[in-house]
Amino acid sequence: MKNIPIGQYMVNNGIITDEQLNQVLEAKKNDNTPGKFFGDYVVELGFVTDVQFAQVLSRKQGIPFVDLDDPETPVDIEAVKKIPEQLAKKHTIIAIKISGKRLTVASYDPVNFYIFEDIKSKTGMDVTPVLATKAAIIKTIGKIYSNANVGGVIEAVEGQFKHDEDADAEEKELQDRVNDAPIVKLCTTIVENSFRADATDIHIEPFATYTRIRIRVNGDLIELMNVSNVVHNSLITRIKIISGMNIAEKRVPQDGRFTQVVDGTTLDVRVSNLPTVNGEKCVIRILATGDVGVRKITDLGMTDYNYDRFSRLIKVPQGVMLVTGPTGSGKTTTLYASLGELAKPNVNVITVEDPVEKNIEGINQCQVNVKAGMTFAAALRSILRQDPDIVMVGEMRDQETAEIAIRAAITGHMVLSTLHTNDAASTITRLVDMGVAPYMVATSLIGIVAQRLCKVVCAECKTPRLSTEEDNKLMGIEESITIYDACGCPKCNNTGYTGRTAIHEILLCTPEMASLIAADGKTDAISALARQQGCKLLRDNVSELVQMGRTTMDELVKLTFAV
Repeated sequence: MKNIPIGQYMVNNGIITDEQLNQVLEAKKNDNTPGKFFGDYVVELGFVTDVQFAQVLSRKQGIPFVDLDDPETPVDIEAVKKIPEQLAKKHTIIAIKISGKRLTVASYDPVNFYIFEDIKSKTGMDVTPVLATKAAIIKTIGKIYSNANVGGVIEAVEGQFKHDEDADAEEKELQDRVNDAPIVKLCTTIVENSFRADATDIHIEPFATYTRIRIRVNGDLIELMNVSNVVHNSLITRIKIISGMNIAEKRVPQDGRFTQVVDGTTLDVRVSNLPTVNGEKCVIRILATGDVGVRKITDLGMTDYNYDRFSRLIKVPQGVMLVTGPTGSGKTTTLYASLGELAKPNVNVITVEDPVEKNIEGINQCQVNVKAGMTFAAALRSILRQDPDIVMVGEMRDQETAEIAIRAAITGHMVLSTLHTNDAASTITRLVDMGVAPYMVATSLIGIVAQRLCKVVCAECKTPRLSTEEDNKLMGIEESITIYDACGCPKCNNTGYTGRTAIHEILLCTPEMASLIAADGKTDAISALARQQGCKLLRDNVSELVQMGRTTMDELVKLTFAV
């Protein structure tokens, strides 16, 4: 079995079919990219995941498989240090264990004799290969070597400035200084470590004696590092240079953006600068890029009940569908998933966004540019002369945009957009308050999806308890049940939570609802009718998650508590 090709081995074991094997071989034949293996193509075509392929290869070659993405997989830092970072990156390998004079090395190509000979000559140790996925090795190399170097980077940066306390240095001197290696390395390291921690934002905050750097992970800010305040000006100037801001202007807020490659992924990074009493505060938003695939509507975390309602919404041929919620609640992800479902070869889909966050194949995407006069309203007017079938407006920010979008829906287009409101029912009131006539809202609206992101409690360390009377009242149940509290362990970085899932409230604009809206119905009446027609509120959804043991009462209160 060892001597047969891996593709045939997978067919023999029922992992892929003969037809799929032929597709992989055809793709490999038509693409002569150097360094690409059979496994890369079979994963790219979606027949197996990279982990599944590595496990198959492990069985075929008789070489153990290690999952480096699992926080419980031990990686010995002393073993890592045996192989220089440059060599590890060159061969995509990482040492994970030392046993006497033997070094255990993870590789995605464990039969490559030359790699291990190179390691043996560099380290003077015998090598035992184990198998891991390429993506996991690249991520682990970046994470471990970067963490090992960060202390040295900060020391080098602070050492560079410790003899220079002159805050009024000449602009040219400051620019020369920030182009030196240590400050460049520090800036790169901050973005790399934040991305590897799955952060969405980085906050660089100046205080009188130090600068605090925090990152937002799963909706909460956690401290990444503190650096000396003498470094602050140079760090901010470096960020301003790479994001295209004016480094001489320190009195007014500025915005910019740049791209950075981390572990093979190109990040689109947006930067906002704000003058404060202790210096310039900088907030960096790490955006998902075109490198990260657009999610399918089945991956949005909806319950079966809500998924069925959402599927009915996007089947309607014309009208307005709105996704609402606060900033960072996943509205854009839901819109992109909807577009992915609706964008067929026979329809013309055009979007107007600020900014374009993901490039989607087969969709015409426009970027807002207010300075040039390319506002949402101006773009939307032009788009309606482009013979669209489906239009996506990034956000309804004003009366003009809302009215044009709703007129577009009335004239036979499908319009998707977002609004910042607390729940589905208040969205209708907001549109009317913006100046859109109630009868136009009633005529054009298909439905509203209100959503939030809810933290998922860590399965390893969650602690059970019986719900109290107050908990039962909040969940809308009669009897006490077993619920869970967050605790904290190494697997969840002592936060008590691992990742987030979305909760949804889906209001459908039925004929009865349209009549109520046209009669200028208030939020309470709209909400009551929606519940009567089967709309599960955000609290109902998060309450279900608490009862299933997937989240905590703290999250229920944080997301849905009202006076």
